Amino acid sequence: METKKVAIVGYNRIPFARINTAYSDKGNQDLLVSTLNGLIKRYNLTGKLLGEVAGGAVIKHISESNLVRESVMETSLDPATPACDLQQACDTGIEAAIYIGNKIALGQIESGIACGVEAMSNIPFESSPRLRKALLKANKEKSVFGKLKQLLSPKLKDWMPIPYPGQEPKTGLVMGGHTEITAKYYQISREEQDALALKSHQNMTKAYDEGFFTDMITPAFGLNTDNNLRRDTSLEKLAQLKPAFDKQNGTLTAGNSTPFTDGASSILLASEEWAKENNLPILAYITFSEVAGIEYVENKQNLLLAPVFAADRMLKKAGMSLEDFDYYEIHEAFAAQVLATLKIWENDDWAKKFGLERALGKIDRNKLNVKGGSLAVAHPFAATGGRIIGTLAKLLNEKGSGKGFISICAARGQGVTMILEK
Repeated sequence: METKKVAIVGYNRIPFARINTAYSDKGNQDLLVSTLNGLIKRYNLTGKLLGEVAGGAVIKHISESNLVRESVMETSLDPATPACDLQQACDTGIEAAIYIGNKIALGQIESGIACGVEAMSNIPFESSPRLRKALLKANKEKSVFGKLKQLLSPKLKDWMPIPYPGQEPKTGLVMGGHTEITAKYYQISREEQDALALKSHQNMTKAYDEGFFTDMITPAFGLNTDNNLRRDTSLEKLAQLKPAFDKQNGTLTAGNSTPFTDGASSILLASEEWAKENNLPILAYITFSEVAGIEYVENKQNLLLAPVFAADRMLKKAGMSLEDFDYYEIHEAFAAQVLATLKIWENDDWAKKFGLERALGKIDRNKLNVKGGSLAVAHPFAATGGRIIGTLAKLLNEKGSGKGFISICAARGQGVTMILEK
């Protein structure tokens, strides 16, 4: 069976905002509808029946079991456009693109949207098991006295909401805790981390000043630009920040780690025929992708390093070297995670210790995250994939030709890589 080429024909996102700032009273659907409406308006999709819309949020309320479909119904797309939710931690946005892209490649659909959203400011709280049982029993009681009896049965502490822990269930460590172990194990210095963070902010500042993001971002709820960007940061300012996770001997700080973030992104994918029929330019093609997992319970230093394996397998299938690309977009969850990944890819000794046959090749740092990365723009979990795909597609389209490499790490020891070509 001959497969179709998968074209990226459009992109849109709303500005990303640090938790409890511009979108403090907005939920996942508010943010996702906003970014979808921006995409629809930019590419004249009003009334269009698309093949499918796929995406999701890493953290949702129980009422959001059909988040993407409900959001589509709030837009001006043809309401017959189907939609589905999927979730793979920080890989969610790019996994949605793989899902839609595969359907286009197989001829099942001609067009679709991959999207992702995160409203961390409205993260749901858990309740204690004792309170939950009491509430369920109270709901079954018919008399006021019976209901009151059940509601008085939990202890005072049971009424306290349980906040989102953000931990890996199998280790009890948050991502930052794992990445502190990564930094020590792979010998990543504080100076290296701060330098990478500074470069991310500098690159994004320059991109904003050049107008690169003008046709990529739809203002939302009074916010026009990403509010995590620090134009005035410096190595001196970054060096003054205290360790955030290992207070005594740590090297990870608020400056070289991403904060909790609200935001949403979307990517319009299509077959070449559909793009031509709808007078849309082909910005780039998705040509290869690979998803990988890694053991991280015994080897706690490797939680966010699954892209090492994904890249190795993908490059072998593509017949390419790591050095064959014009641009590299590597998700900066933490500076230390990026630097550890690069060290393993680029150094034979580290590659072999990690289990690879050899190093994959050297990356020209001047081609890495040239418009800024997650350390500058921040990281709404499910929305980062769409942001990165959109940025790379635009870079390749402006260049007129070339290849781009994407790598995104995720919780639970997972990771994904992708190749875009023009």
